[in-house]
Amino acid sequence: MDETKALSILSALANGVNPLTGEVFPADSPYQTAEIVRALFLALSVFEATAKTRPRSQAPSNAGKPWTPEEDQELLRGFDRGTTLTALAQTHGRTPAGIQARLEKHGRLQPSANGNTQRRQWREGAGVESAKR
Repeated sequence: MDETKALSILSALANGVNPLTGEVFPADSPYQTAEIVRALFLALSVFEATAKTRPRSQAPSNAGKPWTPEEDQELLRGFDRGTTLTALAQTHGRTPAGIQARLEKHGRLQPSANGNTQRRQWREGAGVESAKR
């Protein structure tokens, strides 16, 4: 399994979403208990921090290229499943800033006052049910 796929799975689980079906886990699921959620988010943050410290020899393969309608739909599905911006960037061969800008364009993220969106700010009706918990 490649790191991007593992990161996507961890992210979905940490957000209470079944990574195979995209469905939100029921409230009595072990994946919804505070201790498990904390452990998954810790594992996810360690994994992401490790990925950030690796040297990058060049820009991502798709950085600056136009988005296709299919790639847009894949991006939105991944985001709605709870995949992190870092994982989405790796999956799409784009920069995290490029992913953020595209999600803002599609109304999934609201830009902050300083132009730096570090957390998800859900618009009414956007995102998965787990975001409404």
